[in-house]
Amino acid sequence: MKTQWHRLCAVFLVCISLLAAVSAAAQSNSIKLGQSLPLSGPLAELGSEYRDGALAYFNWINSKGGVHGRSIELVTLDDGYVVEKTMANGRQLIEKEGVLAFFGMFGSANYSALMELVNERNIPSLAPYSGSDELRAKNSPNTFWLRASYGDETEKIIEQLTTLGITRIGVFYQDDAFGQAGLSGVEKALQKRKLKVQGSGVYDKTKNDVSEAVKVISAANPQAVVMISTYKPTAAFVKQMKQAGQIPQFFALSVVGYKALQSELGNDVFGIAISQVVPYPWTGTLPVVREFNALPKEVQPKSGATYTTFEGYLAAKVMVEALNRAGPKPSREKLQAALAGMRALDFGGFSVDYAGKNHLGSHFVEVTIVGNSGRLMR
Repeated sequence: MKTQWHRLCAVFLVCISLLAAVSAAAQSNSIKLGQSLPLSGPLAELGSEYRDGALAYFNWINSKGGVHGRSIELVTLDDGYVVEKTMANGRQLIEKEGVLAFFGMFGSANYSALMELVNERNIPSLAPYSGSDELRAKNSPNTFWLRASYGDETEKIIEQLTTLGITRIGVFYQDDAFGQAGLSGVEKALQKRKLKVQGSGVYDKTKNDVSEAVKVISAANPQAVVMISTYKPTAAFVKQMKQAGQIPQFFALSVVGYKALQSELGNDVFGIAISQVVPYPWTGTLPVVREFNALPKEVQPKSGATYTTFEGYLAAKVMVEALNRAGPKPSREKLQAALAGMRALDFGGFSVDYAGKNHLGSHFVEVTIVGNSGRLMR
């Protein structure tokens, strides 16, 4: 009886060991990518949309067998757009989750703090959601930018305004690295044309009180105002400017988040111009846009088709291409080399080129405007 019992125990232990081995093999068969972005706080909608767009492409690739037979796992942590939480999340993703690379980390101030960790740990970081020219100028060997810079966006805006004969241009901006980067971009674009900012107003992102900025900019009586701000303070600024009898042409950067801005402003959103750093995602002749809109229903972005979900989708396409190039056993070094080797690579109408020390993948910018129907028009 004892012998039979011992045999049963031995069989049981073997089964447990086999199950553990299978589980470990399944875990090791996935490629882990780490992401810290705002799923709460002032940029929650943008963070959710970006994640959803990326997951749409990763899930589609996984449904077709993954990359070299391995599935992609995106580990996403919420930072609420708070720098300290981004740093804590970054360490957790490296030390506890063991991610191969960072993907789509959010915020200029956030990524400014995180960049030291990225370089110190030699971890590839693709498509940070920031347009900061200052961060790009640091030439991080591990960082690969996808979106155009704030300098690219503001240059396009100022070019369009001055072409129309508009020269009195004010700036409304957030009091942090993001706002300063945008302000600097406007100043440089105006200096090229021997012009200066006509009224600049700043706000504290922790309070969203825009009243002082409205006073300063109203006093300058600008023909147009470039808004370097997230959607809630942008909406408050537009409303208060109109209440003060000021109706300049309002321009916002891509990070404002059109859907969120529309929900805050209602009909007051009509006529606002917004720069965009990826192609129009709803209709068009570009193959990548058609692919995005033809995704199987089960993997389509939960947030629907927006500029931000499409940006996340494009970033995921670039990551998958790099993983394919890195081979069946990708290391951080192999992945970084694969990204650095991309030259004028066409992703179906959206080109990426990581030549040069600062790895500026794209300079694509176009300006849209909110029409009377409430839809964005090019």
